[in-house]
Amino acid sequence: MKRIFSLVIVALLSLAAMADHHDEENADLYAAIHAFDNAYATNDTETYFGYYAEDATVFFSGDRQSLAEYAESWPTLMEAGGGVEKNEMSDLKVQVLPGGNVAVSTAFIDNITRSPDGSKDTIRAFETDVWQKTDGEWKVISLHYTELPAKD
Repeated sequence: MKRIFSLVIVALLSLAAMADHHDEENADLYAAIHAFDNAYATNDTETYFGYYAEDATVFFSGDRQSLAEYAESWPTLMEAGGGVEKNEMSDLKVQVLPGGNVAVSTAFIDNITRSPDGSKDTIRAFETDVWQKTDGEWKVISLHYTELPAKD
């Protein structure tokens, strides 16, 4: 996994000018990105976790989690009365590597999450997702989500 991620970074740095493709050329990738985001925003855990590769890595604001831990914690939050109330993506940028089977998407995220006690957290974050197309399907192989400091 580390090797794949390292190769992605090296390729992006050296081939960034060649890597940017338009929506029309990668409609299936853009559809997957938007469906993934929508599933999260609507608390559709089955669809959301279906977009992850089995060995995906997830990193949230300083902590790496196993996908299994994450997949267990989120439905538990919803069962207790919590959940996502808003998750809006903006400034989406997608870079597809030569060969067309690996891509990196980045976006700002405006999120409101409700805790089981009814309190709400409003967060602005930056998210980077590494996607890989395997057997005709785009899957997230790595997600990095970092909360941004609140602006005064």
